[in-house]
Amino acid sequence: MFEPITIKDIAKALGLSTSTVSRALRGGYEISAETKKLVLEYAEKINYHPNPIALSLKERRSHSIGVVVCEVANNYFSQAINGIESIAYNRGYHVIITQTHESYDREVVNVQHMASRSVDGLLVSLSSETQDLSHLKYLHDKGLPIVFFDRVAAEIETHKVVANNYKGAFDATEHLIQSGIRKIGHLTSSWYLSITIERLEGYKAALAKHNIPFNADYLQHCDHGGMIQDEVENAVKHLINLPDKPEAIFVAGDRLSTGCLIALKKLGVKVPLDIAIAGFTNSDFAELFSPPLTTVRQPAFKIGQIATEMLIQLIESKYPVTEFETKMLDTELFIRESSEFGVPIVQ
Repeated sequence: MFEPITIKDIAKALGLSTSTVSRALRGGYEISAETKKLVLEYAEKINYHPNPIALSLKERRSHSIGVVVCEVANNYFSQAINGIESIAYNRGYHVIITQTHESYDREVVNVQHMASRSVDGLLVSLSSETQDLSHLKYLHDKGLPIVFFDRVAAEIETHKVVANNYKGAFDATEHLIQSGIRKIGHLTSSWYLSITIERLEGYKAALAKHNIPFNADYLQHCDHGGMIQDEVENAVKHLINLPDKPEAIFVAGDRLSTGCLIALKKLGVKVPLDIAIAGFTNSDFAELFSPPLTTVRQPAFKIGQIATEMLIQLIESKYPVTEFETKMLDTELFIRESSEFGVPIVQ
């Protein structure tokens, strides 16, 4: 079993008291320069590092941040985590990453585990199953700093960082309409997620602007956000088998976008000859899809950075913070061949 080197070991080896060694390592003024030099050189020689658990107990700080996301493999979240780490490590914080896999139960367990490990704060993006927020409200009320990003909780008053989901959805839907398409399906995640609500509003607003009535048959929710491929395939089948089927699908999620393309390929539906596609995804390979995918891209890295800066401000504030803000960053629409309805793919 691994046993780290302690101050006691150094004291024993050098014939000093543990308090003298401790003060020498901290650079205490009451310790002679000769003793300090002796202790520091020996500590370096044996590769001594202070015990982070002991330090955290003493300082009542662990210098660690907990991150809750649905899936690290999700392009958006992998980029957001890179942003989180770029700030956290430069500020002396370790990052502990957990995945919910879109499960409420796993989210509760992950959050409770990190709180029990005395993280200094949490960065949270809610799972697609999460409606009950009591596990987060309890910790927030107890004073644990929490910042939400991407999928946020309206009822918990704290800092939040989001993309402009409404505008991203509006832009993608309007692009499809301006391409001559009027029958546009919408494939999205669970109805209570903040991103689902905002993107649905943007989709509906674009339809309304161009005098296209909203068709409830064209709206399909995947409650597990694309994590269960059968669920995505059933939703896509529903749209494709409608008597008055859509000419395009606007997809409101990263994993849902790739899941939708897989489902259409299995069904023998050609994109964009038979149906056009535009979707939210941060995949770096959207241009390499066949056909290249028209996408709404979010500034995930920057969102991660800003959320981390806001959380560290909460952690390090000497006074209770009572004023909070929601920062919204713009999305960007990249138009590619997948949204050119009726056009065959040129191989």
